[in-house]
Amino acid sequence: MKPEDCVLFSGAASGAEEAFGAAAEQRGIDEVNFTFDGHNDARSRGIRVLTHEELEHGDVSLAYVSKLMHRKYRDTPLFKKVLQGIWHQVNNGQEIYVVGRILDDDTVKGGTGWGAEFAKLCNKPLYVFDQEADAWLEWTGESWASHSGPVITHPHFTGTGTRFLEENGRVAIDELFARSFG
Repeated sequence: MKPEDCVLFSGAASGAEEAFGAAAEQRGIDEVNFTFDGHNDARSRGIRVLTHEELEHGDVSLAYVSKLMHRKYRDTPLFKKVLQGIWHQVNNGQEIYVVGRILDDDTVKGGTGWGAEFAKLCNKPLYVFDQEADAWLEWTGESWASHSGPVITHPHFTGTGTRFLEENGRVAIDELFARSFG
């Protein structure tokens, strides 16, 4: 697979999304960074500002997400837009790569967790680099399994994750791109 045939779908936020975008740009991979008016973007390349109507396509009940994720989320317009943007990232990517932390209930910490859960619901290949465990894991459909290091195999993929990117998370993203694109 050639880098010039690929598209990274992400969200332009600081942290993991910013690192995914930088790795894509370094290899000549196109980016689509879904954002919305008022979002604090860390990347400007490939910005795709979602309209109100497009955001509505990704609307999800906060009560549903809270129940699915086993935690309560703030019901604010900004947080709803963040969840709606994540919906667009996962909906467009055919493989989902996340950097964050897997919790004991098999969900991923933070708003990024919604992206991982949505990928599960869509039955898309899902890989998470758990910064605390310092390891890649793959969702098998029922549980997380250790993975020695995924390789991007579909030209349309999603890279997202925590705003609190640690050095091992940055290295994991760089190594993912190196394995996948040389």
